[in-house]
Parts: sequence; C-alpha cells; structure tokens
Amino acid sequence: MRSYIRHPCDIPIEFSEDTARYPRRERLSNISQGGLAFSAARPQRRGQILRLRIPDVQPPFEAPARVSWCNPVGEGYEVGVEFIMPGDEFRARMVEQVCYIEHYKRRVQALEGRELTGEEAAREWIAKYAARFPDLEGDEP
Repeated sequence: MRSYIRHPCDIPIEFSEDTARYPRRERLSNISQGGLAFSAARPQRRGQILRLRIPDVQPPFEAPARVSWCNPVGEGYEVGVEFIMPGDEFRARMVEQVCYIEHYKRRVQALEGRELTGEEAAREWIAKYAARFPDLEGDEP
C-alpha cells in the first residue's frame, strides 16, 4: 500500500551505483514525496543503493535511494526507489512541482501552440494550480 501520492513525470534521470559519475540516462516515470520510479534498460537489484540525479531542474536534484522494486516492462524495466536521506523528501516536493510545470509547458505547446519559457510556464502553473498542489492526482494540469 502506498504512503504517498505518485505524480506522473517524464523528464531525464541519471543513476549509478558509483557515486562519482552517472553513466546511465533514463526517463523518470513518476515521483512522490517518498521516492520515484524510472525506466531502465537493465534490471536493478532490490535493496541496492543508487545515486540519482535529475539534471533538468535547477539546481539539479541529487540523492541516494534504495531500490524497492524492479518490474519487467516491455523490453526494459521499471525501477522503484525510496529516498534514504531525511532532507531529500522535501527536495523531492520541489522536483514534483517542476515536473508538473514542465508537463504544463508541453501541454500548452501541444494544445494552444504557445511556446512558453520555463519562467512563464511556472508563473501560469503557480497561478492556476499551486493552491491545490500536492492534491492534483487525477487532474490534468
């Protein structure tokens, strides 16, 4: 049973078992206060500690996480991890908002043909949805 609401997200994530570098670049599929899930080309061992990095947010999100589960999906895998450092849960909330803003920016482009900068998208998203964050599950911001 989940303790946290998971928010869909489709931004790049890097991970490694080695703390010095991030050799694998995959796609984040969702994020919550307690952890996240991402696609991977290879399976990851349950209990394994990974170093995560989300480079497309400023500042980049970096955190160690423990693999909770790994399931085959198509020709790859979906890997679920939990944050293990206390401050990382708060930082994950900020990443959740960035994911929503990026999704909003792409949706506005696709539906309205408007090209928004990151700052413009953030201002619009905050005005429309921030009061209801993090209870947006099921909504289409």
